[in-house]
Amino acid sequence: MQVAAPRQFSPGAAVPAGRSARLAARRAFVDLKVTFMQALADMPHTDWLHAQVRCAEAPVDLWLLRAPVFAALEGAGPDYRERRQRLRRGLDSVFPDLEPVHNCVLF
Repeated sequence: MQVAAPRQFSPGAAVPAGRSARLAARRAFVDLKVTFMQALADMPHTDWLHAQVRCAEAPVDLWLLRAPVFAALEGAGPDYRERRQRLRRGLDSVFPDLEPVHNCVLF
């Protein structure tokens, strides 16, 4: 009599740890890219930024675009406040250790 090995049906059970981490990182990057595109949606004069976001291949590419995107949203008025907040939350989710340091004395 042959007994079958127990099967694991929980999500990610058959995915090795390294591959699982890579998939999670890729998913986070894609989510951040979508957040950038949503923040820029219907914004006038942002064709260049749209193209740069579409061409981004890594989270650091989006990190480098954050200042021009926030600048574009700043000039858009109060109705874009929610977009700025979503963009900040998205950046914080991918770059959690890069929060600004307050009360820091530089020598």
